[in-house]
Amino acid sequence: MQIEKFDIIESTCVPLPLENVDTDQIIPARFLSATSREGFGGNLFCDWRYDNAGNKREGFVLNDPQYRGSVLVAGRNFGCGSSREHAVWAITGHGFRAVVSSFFADIFKNNALNNGLLPVVVPEEYLAHLLATIESKPDSIVRIDLGKQLISLLPDGEQVSFEINAYKKECLLKGLDDIDYLTAMKNVISAYELRNTLKNENRNNGHHPEGR
Repeated sequence: MQIEKFDIIESTCVPLPLENVDTDQIIPARFLSATSREGFGGNLFCDWRYDNAGNKREGFVLNDPQYRGSVLVAGRNFGCGSSREHAVWAITGHGFRAVVSSFFADIFKNNALNNGLLPVVVPEEYLAHLLATIESKPDSIVRIDLGKQLISLLPDGEQVSFEINAYKKECLLKGLDDIDYLTAMKNVISAYELRNTLKNENRNNGHHPEGR
């Protein structure tokens, strides 16, 4: 799977100040029959975005033209519920590169990292400040620096650090999924296997390369 490299992004944001947003709200179950990652973005938050006739609901943030950008800022416990990977596909399919919250469900967080979506965990106080700023000033710019693991409001907002698994960080920085990462390590793995083979052959022949 091709993953876009993630280093530094600067973007306006879409605020979703709701807690406990579950994966069924992110992408309703009736859309899960498709197996391709393509096409899910149009159904992101479908039941909140559209009424039964397919008309856009006024007041929902994705239907508000003043809010645009590649960063979704959401309330606590985002991505709870079932483990469907389709929820991440819908978010990335809509164009989001990162989601900011004070807490993510573990399975959603892992699915996000495996699909090139950066989940940024920030303190509750900072999340409240971020949401309030974005809602009052929709043109506010957020900067996320994955290399330094920092998020800030530009031009001079407070910088807050965030945690990320070192392996997943490297994969995002290099634009690699798990298979690509292993493929890139092919020479290292082959050299390791060769050393082990030679050691075993020496032992079988009565030689002890360690000097014992």
